Amino acid sequence: MIILASKSPRRRELMKYITEDFICKSAEVDESLPEGISPDDAVLYLSKIKALPFKSETDTVIGADTVVAIDGEILGKPGNADGAREMLKKLSGREHSVFTGVCILFPDREESFFVETRVKFFELTDSEIERYIETGEPFDKAGAYGIQGYGSLLVEEIHGDYFNVVGLPVSKLNKCFIN
Repeated sequence: MIILASKSPRRRELMKYITEDFICKSAEVDESLPEGISPDDAVLYLSKIKALPFKSETDTVIGADTVVAIDGEILGKPGNADGAREMLKKLSGREHSVFTGVCILFPDREESFFVETRVKFFELTDSEIERYIETGEPFDKAGAYGIQGYGSLLVEEIHGDYFNVVGLPVSKLNKCFIN
């Protein structure tokens, strides 16, 4: 059995590219990060703590976590419209990184990796930011945007794995099952 340790509907849909034979489970975990942790170490840490509650001698467990980072600062999910506005203004006209960490707990071993994708936003006007906030989309997304939705209208260019920005680097994850 494969367990995707996630409640994200986006990850669930992306996992179906690899296999239909999986179930989703999620556990409440403390996602507090150590002070000064780098974005790549943060996603590796978070993906592992999401997978560990389901570790098993017979099942394969996949944990994943995605963060947006700019100038070394990790941008979480905004708590409200002010938080979303602040994040989107930081990203406006600039390039940032999206990191997704994946931890796979096989019955006999563990594999972890992260993928970084660079994303550049258009210069955003205040009214564009407000229109996007009004969609409600920013509130459950790292960095206050979802590239697979209305947030795609904010993106000028992307360098790397698109699906990584959505929340699961499916091609690299698939390689772990093939090799």
